[in-house]
Amino acid sequence: MPLVTTKEMFQKAYEGGYAVGAFNVNNMEIIQGITEAAKDLNAPLILQVSAGARKYANHTYLTKLVEAAVIETGLPIALHLDHGSDFELCKSCIDGGFTSVMIDGSHHAYEDNVALTKKVVEYAHAHGVTVEGELGQLAGIEDDVNVSAEDASFTKPEQVQDFVTRTGVDSLAIAIGTSHGAYKFKPGQKPQLRFDILEEVANRLPGFPIVLHGASSVVPEFVAMINRFGGEMPDAIGIPEEMLRQSAQMAVCKINIDSDLRLAMTAAIRKHFAENPTHFDPRQYLAPARDAIKGMVAHKIKTVLGCEGKA
Repeated sequence: MPLVTTKEMFQKAYEGGYAVGAFNVNNMEIIQGITEAAKDLNAPLILQVSAGARKYANHTYLTKLVEAAVIETGLPIALHLDHGSDFELCKSCIDGGFTSVMIDGSHHAYEDNVALTKKVVEYAHAHGVTVEGELGQLAGIEDDVNVSAEDASFTKPEQVQDFVTRTGVDSLAIAIGTSHGAYKFKPGQKPQLRFDILEEVANRLPGFPIVLHGASSVVPEFVAMINRFGGEMPDAIGIPEEMLRQSAQMAVCKINIDSDLRLAMTAAIRKHFAENPTHFDPRQYLAPARDAIKGMVAHKIKTVLGCEGKA
């Protein structure tokens, strides 16, 4: 089975009341952990690559690793560009074998966002590739994305129909209270998603797939493990998983998960070195890291996404 686009998997997700996990990948062990969990649970999958990941691991290496995962698992897997910043980056990924790209023009004025997104859509659709656009800005930091709380803004539901119609995007990322990175909320601040915005967007775009970025839950056990074995991470509050599950039962068809994977992997590596300080073989500490990724992804598929058995 070749790599697939997100079109059919989103249609099934919308009709089935579940979401597909979009997991950020940076190296072989992360890809293996994610895809092994998805294979065990027979779940559809989106593996996404940021601009930072392409710089770190190289486009060709990542693409071939994902192609290997398709061969090994037989799953429907889409290879997606996360937060494409400009046309040239999106074009490079399309030409290089990606089956889905995101063009993030949310930091531009509305009309400029429309024009940029439309340009990417026209090129992508001519090459059989699906496109995700974005309206509204999430706060937080993740790779090249850095938005202050003051500059963050909720999606305006009155804009979504015009944006989708004029650009031709296949899915839309909206801002309803999630944020990038592990430090999502200030101490004492209660996480809350704006389901009223999501519902109004869904009513204005019936049957259209919505995307949530910045949706890691920042699992406390991994933060505690990092601190136990030599870290100094402050308490971090993520998005409650029950809220994410509710969004998946509404119009959200794609949920992005990155920070939780980083935390799980880092915690496992620090634990390994604390217990085995003389080890120096990368296989010795990357194997438990891969297992931690696999366990995290299995948990997300079953508890948050609801896509077990939907491949």
